[in-house]
Amino acid sequence: MKALMTLALVSTMAAGLAGCVVAPNSGSIYTSRQAQNEQTVRIATVESVREVRIDKGNSGTGALTGAALGGLAGSTVGGGNGSVAAGILGAVAGGLAGDNVEANMKRHAGVEITVRLDSGELRAITQDADELFRPGERVRLLSDGRKTRVTH
Repeated sequence: MKALMTLALVSTMAAGLAGCVVAPNSGSIYTSRQAQNEQTVRIATVESVREVRIDKGNSGTGALTGAALGGLAGSTVGGGNGSVAAGILGAVAGGLAGDNVEANMKRHAGVEITVRLDSGELRAITQDADELFRPGERVRLLSDGRKTRVTH
């Protein structure tokens, strides 16, 4: 029984870790699929920059992993019905904690950059806050038809 519980725990943890992998929203990081693809380049002037939070959303794997760990830890307390009750409480507490951990891992600092194209049009692009932009500076907008990033 313990071997089966350990196998279930390891499987849940592996699924939880896989769910934590998120694609970047950086102006400086390209995925392998984005590399060597042609992009349209436009030049613009930064109008304003606003700090935002980027939230990748919860997949539920944090809650599942936490529940599995909490349930396993709780079930080792006491014996009989007490062990079952402790396992249930551990699973609930672990699920809540795991959901909170996942939410915090998937939220990070971003910037909303409003630019004025040379044509006079305004555009706003949100991306990771890993590059500093200032109003009045000239920047490049790189677009592949789906995503646009702002770079220097």
